[in-house]
Amino acid sequence: MNQSASDQTCRLAVDIGGTFTDVVLESAGGRTTSKVLTTHRAPEQGVMQGIEQVLQLSGSHAADVQIVIHGTTLATNALIERKGAKTAFLTTGGFRDILEMGFEKRFAQYNLDARRPAPLVPRARRYTVPERITASGRIVQPLDHAAVRDAATAMRAAGVEAVAIGFLHAYAHPRHEREAAQILTPLLPDATVCLSSEVCPEMREYERFSTTVANAYIRPLMAGYLAQLKERLVDAGFACPAFLMMSGGGLTTLDHAMRLPVRLVESGPAGGAILAADIARSRQLDSVLAFDMGGTTAKICLIENGQPDRSRSFEIAREYRDMKGSGLPVRIPVIEMVEIGAGGGSIARIDEMRRIRVGPDSAGSDPGPVAYNGGGTQPTVTDANLVLGKIDPEAFAGGHIVLDSSGAHAAIQQSIGMPLDIEGFWPAAGIVEIVEENMANAAQVHAIERGREPSEYTMIAFGGGAPLHAARLAEKLGIGKIIVPVGAGVGSAIGFLRAPVSYQLVRSFRTTLSAMDLPGLNALLDDMTDQALAVVREGAGLHELLHERLVELRYLGQGHELSIDLPVATLRADDLPHLRHQFEVLYEKIYGLTMPDAEVECVSWSVTVGTAPQSSDPVAAMTGNNAVASDMLRKVYDASTGAMIDYRIYQRSALQPADSFNGPAVIVEEETSTIVPTGFTVQVDAGGALVINRNRQQKS
Repeated sequence: MNQSASDQTCRLAVDIGGTFTDVVLESAGGRTTSKVLTTHRAPEQGVMQGIEQVLQLSGSHAADVQIVIHGTTLATNALIERKGAKTAFLTTGGFRDILEMGFEKRFAQYNLDARRPAPLVPRARRYTVPERITASGRIVQPLDHAAVRDAATAMRAAGVEAVAIGFLHAYAHPRHEREAAQILTPLLPDATVCLSSEVCPEMREYERFSTTVANAYIRPLMAGYLAQLKERLVDAGFACPAFLMMSGGGLTTLDHAMRLPVRLVESGPAGGAILAADIARSRQLDSVLAFDMGGTTAKICLIENGQPDRSRSFEIAREYRDMKGSGLPVRIPVIEMVEIGAGGGSIARIDEMRRIRVGPDSAGSDPGPVAYNGGGTQPTVTDANLVLGKIDPEAFAGGHIVLDSSGAHAAIQQSIGMPLDIEGFWPAAGIVEIVEENMANAAQVHAIERGREPSEYTMIAFGGGAPLHAARLAEKLGIGKIIVPVGAGVGSAIGFLRAPVSYQLVRSFRTTLSAMDLPGLNALLDDMTDQALAVVREGAGLHELLHERLVELRYLGQGHELSIDLPVATLRADDLPHLRHQFEVLYEKIYGLTMPDAEVECVSWSVTVGTAPQSSDPVAAMTGNNAVASDMLRKVYDASTGAMIDYRIYQRSALQPADSFNGPAVIVEEETSTIVPTGFTVQVDAGGALVINRNRQQKS
C-alpha cells in the first residue's frame, strides 16, 4: 500500500516470516508497504523483491534510504526444524552428558509420554578434555592441550562445521576456553568456534552450554545469509547502515548479529511487541494484550504501562504440548511472549479420535495453502477463511496472489468434511473455531501464569491473520475493546522502525552485599558499559544514549533472584543499604515476608546502553461520531448466528477519523482484512486505527 510517495530520505524495515516477507518504507511524506512470499531456499531474494516493490511504489531510490532494519525468524526456524550446522561440543571432563541431563527433573512428573527435544549435538560429537578452574579462579587442573588437539582431529574426521566450547566456571574465568579456541581454530579452519564465556557469561552451566550450542548451530547459516544480504544491498545501491532486530527489543549491527545470532531467535515477534507498546503509550492504555498472527505462528504478549514483559530466558521448540521445560533453554534478553503454531498456513487434519486438529505444522510459503496453487494439498486456516468468505480471492496480498476458492473448498471437504460426514461451510467453520480456541487457550494460560486476567486488557491485533480472528478471540477471552492499527498486516516491520539502538550485557559475579569489592565491581560495570557502547555507537549517531544497570539479588543459599535497579554512576558504600532495602521491599511484595538476619547475595549484573525508542505522538480522544454505510455486500460466516450472512464491505483507505459503523462488516486493505462480527461496533480514532468495541452481552 502506498500512502504517500516521497523522494525524501527514508527508513526501511524488512521482516522475514515463515510464510511472508514484509517490507515497510517510511519517510516524512508517508509509508509504503509490500508483502511477498518468503523464499526459504534463498531468503535474500524475497527481501530484495519486496524492497524493489516499495521503492517503485513510493518513487524512491536506494540512495534515499538512511537505514535498513531487519528482523527474521530464520534463526528460530533453523533450530525448530534442525537445519543448522553439524556441531560439536567441547567441555570439561565429566560433563559430556549435561546437554541431555538438563535440570535433572521431569517437566510433567506423572506423564510417562512426556518428551524433551533431543540435544542439538548428539553424544558422538560431544568431547571432553581434562581441565578445571574453580568458581574462585584457582586452577585445579591445567588445560590438556594434547587432548584438545585429539578432539580437533576427531571433529575434523566427523565433518564438523561448528564447535561450541563450554567449560565449568568459564563465565567468571574464561582462560581455558580461550586457550582451547586458539588450538582448535587453526586445526579446523572452516569451522566456526563459539565460547560460552562470550555467548552467555552467566552461571548455571546447562543453560549456558545450551545457549552456546544453539549459537554455534545457527551461526554458519545466519552469517552466510546476512553476508549475502549485505552484498545484495550494496549491489542495489544501498550505502546506509543495516541493523538487526534482537529478541530483547533493541537493534544491533550486522557484524554483531553474525557473531551472536542466538540473540535473533525472537526478533520478528519483538518488533510487533514494540509496535503494540508504542500504540499503548500513545493512547494511554495501561494494560494491553498484543495479538500477532502471521502465516506460520501466533504470538501473545502482555504490555503493562507501555512496556512489554521481558525476561532473560527463553525456550525454543517446546516438544510436548507447549509445556514449560519441554524445550531447549537459551539465556538471552527477550520480550516475553507465548508463541504457538497457529497461523494462516497451519495445516488442518482429523486425528485418531476423529477430532479436527490444526497445526502446529504449517504449509508456509512453499507449497503454501491449497488456495495458493503452489502444490499444496492439505487444507489450512487460510483455505478455511477463504471458504467462509473472510478473504477476497481477487484482492489477497494486494492482488499479487489470486486464490483458488474451489480448490480450497474441495481440499477441506476431502480432508475434513468427508471423514466427519459434514458438508457446506461447516468443515471450514470447524477449522477456524479450533484454531481460535487454541489461541484463546494459549493467551489464557500465559496471562494466568503471570497472575493477570485477560478480560481486563485491551487487545491490539496485527499481522496478516490477527485482524481476521481478533473479534472472535476477544469474545472467548472476555475482552471488550480491540485496536487494529494502521498497517496492521505488516505490524512487526513497522515496530522495527520504533525500536531503539541498544545492547544489553549480563555477567555473573557472586558476592554478598557485606563483602562487596566495590573497586573490582565498578571496574567490571565500566568494562561492560564500554563493550555495550562499542556495539551501539555506530547506529546511535547524534542521539543521546541512555544507560540502565541492574543487579539480581537473593538471600544467600536461595536458588532464584529478583532484579533491582542500580545507580548509573559509580557504586559507593552508602548505596548498599539502599539496594538491600529495595530488594526486601520487592521480596515482601512477592513472597509476603523478609529475612532481616540473612545475608543478601548479588548474583548477576546487567548493563544496557541505547537510544530512546521512537515514540509516536499522543492520539487525542475522538469527540465526534460520523456514521457511515456501505452498499457492498459479501456472504461471510458469522459465528454468533452460525450461518453465512451478508457482511458490509468497507475499504480501509476510504475511512476517516470519527467514521463509525456497526457489524457485521469486513474492512479490507492490501495486507489483511478485519472481521467485525454481529454485536461489534467500529470507530476510526484520530490516529487512523480501528477501535472495535464488543457488546458486553455477546456470548463466547
